Amino acid sequence: MKFVPLIWPGIWRKPVRTALIFLQVCVAFALFGVLQGMKTGMDRVIANTRADVLYVGPAVYGGAPLSIAGLSRLKSVPGVKTVSFNYGMMTFYQKPTQSVYVFAIPPSDLFLTMAPEAFIAQPKDLEALRKTRTGILITADIAKKYGWHIGDRIPLTSSTLQSNGSSTWAFDIVGMVTFHDRDEANFVFANYYYIDEARALNKGAVGHFYAIAADPKQAAAVSEAIDHAFANSATPTATASFRERSQQTLQSLGDLNFAIRWILSAVLAALVFSTATMVMQALRERTPELAVLKTLGFGNRTVFVLIAAESLLICIAASLLGLMLALAAFPLAGKYIPGLSMPMTVMALGILGAALVALLSVSVPGLRAARLNIVDALTEL
Repeated sequence: MKFVPLIWPGIWRKPVRTALIFLQVCVAFALFGVLQGMKTGMDRVIANTRADVLYVGPAVYGGAPLSIAGLSRLKSVPGVKTVSFNYGMMTFYQKPTQSVYVFAIPPSDLFLTMAPEAFIAQPKDLEALRKTRTGILITADIAKKYGWHIGDRIPLTSSTLQSNGSSTWAFDIVGMVTFHDRDEANFVFANYYYIDEARALNKGAVGHFYAIAADPKQAAAVSEAIDHAFANSATPTATASFRERSQQTLQSLGDLNFAIRWILSAVLAALVFSTATMVMQALRERTPELAVLKTLGFGNRTVFVLIAAESLLICIAASLLGLMLALAAFPLAGKYIPGLSMPMTVMALGILGAALVALLSVSVPGLRAARLNIVDALTEL
């Protein structure tokens, strides 16, 4: 603490220069926090995604839909604990620009526990959907968007015609549901059996099956067994666990690790060089002052520590602000990637990185200043 009166004036000797160093460090570590935090957060989300829930879809995208008749065959596959399914229907409310995706499900208790990170329904709401043939569950977002309330009866228009030739489907809002999706304001959950009984074509068709593996460690083997069971059917399947699908989605973005590693390396390297240049210029201007300190008895090590302390204080404070800005951005990202958050390990790594940047930036100019020849330096007074 006794050196604070020397460190603090040294930092603010040139306020504009200090502000520039502070801002560039802040921006660099805000970028570090966003990129590294997103990668670490996505890895954690994938690790927490259930590996025992298997997504069973058509092998050919856009091909013939699966048939509910395959439910019994799916249940008979060794290692399958329980099975459910869904069917999707695109509709619109009042005008074509007001799209509403009807996610039709059998209202079983399985949907209470299958994917709580993505789909949350209260037992009473699911029971209301089970008891009401024309019932739907809505999200808070779509309720706010269209002014809907529980008890309302709403018409939705679809290209899927009913047996009576009508394209307008009437639904009764019986409860609420939370669905963590980027388009949450466009989703409702309906009773599959109402849609299947009322539609004119494709009766018994489902969009996807969901199979729960009895042993999560055997999920890959169960997936292969399911696809093998349907290999010679009219609708072959492609099966993958929720975790595997999440990993595939991440891989589709490219080698994220490689991209983040090189982007951050380039940014931090540029930061070290630019900061070192400013520190070198600042110390050159302060040469006479440093000579006076050495004349008063300050040793080489003490002078270096004083200079390093100034750099550490600026860089760590700026990195903390940058990391806090990155942390503040993550609630917005969490709406698009359910469960995404910035781990505290990234904050710790960021602070350590800032300390490393500070020490690297000050190493060369600081050592030169510490080894300053008093006589030569005092001639510049």
